[in-house]
Amino acid sequence: MTTGRGGRTVRDLRRGNRSIVLQQLYFGGPMSRQELGPATGLSSGSVSNVVGELVTDGLLEEAGIVDSDGGRPRTLLRVAPGSAHMIGVDVGETRVRVELFDLTLTELARAELPLQPRGCYDVGPIVDHVRSGIASVLEQAGVGTDRLLGVGIGVPGIVDRDAPGGTVVHGQTIGWDAVPLEALLRATGAVPPGVPYIIDNGARTLGQAEMWFGAGRGARDAVVVLFGSGVGASLITDGSPDGAATGSAPLEWGHLTVQVRGRRCRCGALGCLEAYTGAESLLARWAERGGGADAAAGDEEDALAALLAAAGAGDAIALDVLDETAEYLGAGLSDVINLFQPERILIGGWAGLMLGPHILPAVREHATRYSLRHPAARVTIGLGALGPDAVTVGAATLPLAAFFATGGRRTPPEPATEAPGWQTSLRTRGDAATAAGRG
Repeated sequence: MTTGRGGRTVRDLRRGNRSIVLQQLYFGGPMSRQELGPATGLSSGSVSNVVGELVTDGLLEEAGIVDSDGGRPRTLLRVAPGSAHMIGVDVGETRVRVELFDLTLTELARAELPLQPRGCYDVGPIVDHVRSGIASVLEQAGVGTDRLLGVGIGVPGIVDRDAPGGTVVHGQTIGWDAVPLEALLRATGAVPPGVPYIIDNGARTLGQAEMWFGAGRGARDAVVVLFGSGVGASLITDGSPDGAATGSAPLEWGHLTVQVRGRRCRCGALGCLEAYTGAESLLARWAERGGGADAAAGDEEDALAALLAAAGAGDAIALDVLDETAEYLGAGLSDVINLFQPERILIGGWAGLMLGPHILPAVREHATRYSLRHPAARVTIGLGALGPDAVTVGAATLPLAAFFATGGRRTPPEPATEAPGWQTSLRTRGDAATAAGRG
């Protein structure tokens, strides 16, 4: 294989050129061959060769013809929606949501499988939910796995993709201790061995979705908050001009200590931000003060809606809980403002989207008060734009990003095997999580 400057082979260059053209058409909309040259920096010959390959592979298709000034009409090209599929999975607090998308992230089918009881993270049922959800969406859409790029999964906790045997999840707040999730999913046979599972933290998948398609587009440095039963965040440190994040990382932001010897958090520590701002804690505090006697039990979304209705009717206890939550959330955001100086902070997640219209002005005020003046003056704080499905959309972008990186060529994953040391049964681990109060 011929090697050029920097040690890059001809194959590397071709793959890079394919990736550049694919991403330009994906994020920039239909374009002609003539427009692709200046937009990508490639020569007209390179553009012609790459476009020819991608059309032959079925990844590009014609999208109409436009007149040119004094010349022949130009044919527009776009990414072919039906040329590939992705599956996104959100392992959430109340349900596992599975969605099937075409290559342009148009939803083709979905399955929602509730967790019973709410918030019970026994590994076995969750793996079963993912397996049955994948089967359901493929059947609904009437498609097979031959064009499936991969299954992206957003989960709570710390994700170790370099663990022996495949991706392992460390989810202290949900009772997951080094769970070899990739190996367990692979063992179900839900997808063929050549289809990868790509697992990441749910806050990071939310952040990637908002940066690619939502309220984060155009920002280079942003923090995206996932606000549900608990809270987490992702840090985007180098978003590209088209909105595709090129550098991001999950933050265990919910476990910053904001009150020494404070309330006990789901993680077991005292005084975590999550113990004052997560929906689970917010509802518990409302119940402890005599409002909403059943707020800490049952469906969290219904309970939070009831709290907001009470606050809207002028209930003093509900208003006090919301005010306290807004101050803690604003103080928590001041930490990321001072540490990372982002230009944009976006709040998403089901609870964030419900609470945002009611507390966002107060959150902004408190964040400014607790922050240094200069970074506070340059940051904007708003809500995510993609709604409650954003984690699932973001999860589907994980195999899509890998697809771009390979220039539109599918690369079989490394086989996932049973992780060393995984001796305890799934049932035992689920029982242990329940006994610890994390079920």
